Amino acid sequence: MPKPTPESGQEDSAATSARRRRGASGAALESGGRRGRRTFSAADKLRIVQAADAAVASGERGALGALLREEGIYSSHLSTWRRQLLDRGAQGLSPQKPGRKPKHSEEERELIAARKKIAALEKKLLVANAIIDLQKKAHVVMGIALPDLTDLEEKT
Repeated sequence: MPKPTPESGQEDSAATSARRRRGASGAALESGGRRGRRTFSAADKLRIVQAADAAVASGERGALGALLREEGIYSSHLSTWRRQLLDRGAQGLSPQKPGRKPKHSEEERELIAARKKIAALEKKLLVANAIIDLQKKAHVVMGIALPDLTDLEEKT
């Protein structure tokens, strides 16, 4: 049996606004506050990684999936934590300090500049050696004799 509809003008504004706020299901469209991002301590990460390793070692089918559901994490979290554990040990699981990394000291800046200069000079040396080799090949092809280095040293 259809619900009786109120005649126009008889419905109060509070009921109208309440009906507008509800969707087709009648539930309020407003939801609770947004949940914050979940963080794990290094000890929690280590515990979960060890539990996951134990679940895999047990050989029980679905044990790892059950652990992930129980902890409320994705497998990507687990693989990232395992990689961090292998790379940097237990210290790698601790959260990283946000922000810029500290600036280099004067010695470190000089070392970086010296390394850049060395790399540029090595590149120039490679080019110079390639040009010298090319000139040698050109002299051989054209049949021109190369100057003797001992003659050049005596003149200077």
